[in-house]
Amino acid sequence: MSAQGTSAAAEQDIKQSEVKVIVASSLGTMFEWFDFYLYGLLASYISAQFFSGVNETTAFILALAAFAAGFAIRPLGSVVFGRIGDLVGRKNTFLVTMVLMGLSTFSVGLLPSYAAIGVAAPVLLVFLRLLQGLAVGGEYGGAATYVAEHAPKGKRGFFTSFIQTTATIGLFAALLLVIGLRALMGEDAFADWGWRIPFLLSIFLLAISLWIRLQLAESPVFQKMKDEGKTSKAPLTEAFARWGNLKYVLLALFGAAAGQGVIGYTGQFYTLFYLERIADVDPATSNVLLVIALILATPTFVFFGWLSDKIGRKKIIMTACVLAVLTFFPLFKALTHAANPDLADAVRNAPVTVVAHEDTCSFQFDPVGNNTFDKTSCDIAKAYLAKNGINYDNVEASAGATAEVRIGDTVVVAPDPDTLSGAELKTAIGAFEQRIGAELLAAGYPSEADPAKINRPLVVAIILAIMLMVTAAYAPLAAMLVELFPSRVRYTSMSLPYHIGNGWFGGFLPTTAFAMVAATGDIYYGLWYPVLVCAMTAVIGILFLPETFRRNIDD
Repeated sequence: MSAQGTSAAAEQDIKQSEVKVIVASSLGTMFEWFDFYLYGLLASYISAQFFSGVNETTAFILALAAFAAGFAIRPLGSVVFGRIGDLVGRKNTFLVTMVLMGLSTFSVGLLPSYAAIGVAAPVLLVFLRLLQGLAVGGEYGGAATYVAEHAPKGKRGFFTSFIQTTATIGLFAALLLVIGLRALMGEDAFADWGWRIPFLLSIFLLAISLWIRLQLAESPVFQKMKDEGKTSKAPLTEAFARWGNLKYVLLALFGAAAGQGVIGYTGQFYTLFYLERIADVDPATSNVLLVIALILATPTFVFFGWLSDKIGRKKIIMTACVLAVLTFFPLFKALTHAANPDLADAVRNAPVTVVAHEDTCSFQFDPVGNNTFDKTSCDIAKAYLAKNGINYDNVEASAGATAEVRIGDTVVVAPDPDTLSGAELKTAIGAFEQRIGAELLAAGYPSEADPAKINRPLVVAIILAIMLMVTAAYAPLAAMLVELFPSRVRYTSMSLPYHIGNGWFGGFLPTTAFAMVAATGDIYYGLWYPVLVCAMTAVIGILFLPETFRRNIDD
């Protein structure tokens, strides 16, 4: 064979190796995200199965809190597995995380319900979510580092963008499976036991993922360090106890990952919760509309990753954060009009107001299930409105006044537990709720979104607009995080800010935002959380975060 032919064959082998690295790493990571996101998609069913001992609003918040528990522990997973990855290698570390994730997810499908074993059911559920969080905490940093260290110079953004698509593709695959099972089984059977099937199927994904990952060799950058004896002996100390590296960990967190995290979970999760719980669109329709938007948005991960190789990572991430600050409120208000125009008209034409003394009003959240919210007239009024997702304003009344609910010009006085008790109070609350329900219907508040009035193309377009901010913020992030840190402590250093940004700032978003809505009665109030975090990230990132796309990462 000629030298030219040998060179061409060698180049072809390199390209095939690069494709294999991207495909194997991306598929394995996608399966892990598929497992992790199943819980979020099935939160309403899990709420009914495992938190049935508390009121409806609290049950849903607790279900979201258990969802967030998996995110809460992700930074610990990033530290534990990041250290292992920097000590013994990238490949073997994310094989361990995969097994841990797969077995934890499979076990959720076998858990007895609250009705069967009582409080042990949610305790075991939270434990399994914590194991999942540990696994994901170790997975992402390893996959991103592994792919980036294989990428040719000038293509790290493009190569790692395929890893960035895995979260969305995993969510998309989970959505398709849930939608298909609902259609095949019927809603009643799915709610009763069919929701377990996606968790049980994860055991097959575990087998496939392990087979894929076992085909890979170690990262060339790590292997070179290992051969030369230059690997870190104390990754945690080097990463977090030395200011030269720690300052970049903090910049990566507050100047990039935090904003990206809240944008990501607003687009991929809060939009779904908003459609189902606040706009009252049925779950099947909400899922289908989100899937369509995800299909349209997913290719832009690769586009923004490619673009970041040309113009830089920082410009794209900061632009997404600024756009989020400016557009989240108008986009979600437009989403209400598009998904449930009757609700939007009713809120405008017949606003609901609770007139009560502040000291008599409780936060509508009861984690232990002991509060029935019937101790004050304000609690009785707000409990009904919170349970039904009704937007309302608060007006302060004089001390001792009985709470009133005003629907447009109609005034309904809530029962007063100070003057009623026992069966008499229970009867009065039932009559009050019937009256409020009738008055809300008369004022145009729908019990659920009218399918014939949902502007589906506009809903998809709005979600797509949010998702484009998601892809712009997320696509360049992996490459930027890899490029910020030296190879000796790269796995450890990049994993922690990423998982605090995504696991804490982002992962707590659905729970926090929904609780903020329940506490205030304002269906848009929860958006202040992502808007303020994005504003913080934009200021810190623009002023202090360095551009990284031309850095050499072999050192």
